[in-house]
Amino acid sequence: MNISIKCFLRNLVRKDTILRAIKFALIVGPVLILINHYDSLIVLNFSLKFYLKSILTFFVPFSVSAISSALAYTEDELSSK
Repeated sequence: MNISIKCFLRNLVRKDTILRAIKFALIVGPVLILINHYDSLIVLNFSLKFYLKSILTFFVPFSVSAISSALAYTEDELSSK
């Protein structure tokens, strides 16, 4: 496995990377739910489909934050070598 991929994967599971991604998802996730599911929220129509889509909505900002943090850490590590 390439050294940069190993470095990226190590940085992806760092405690600070995960905590930052969780915080980001908890802020951005509800905003995305409001934008994408406002019609269900207005009429209070909470089906299983709504809950599943809402849970999945939190994974978008989580993954974006985690990947961008891991890439930044990796770039910093590789450029300092």
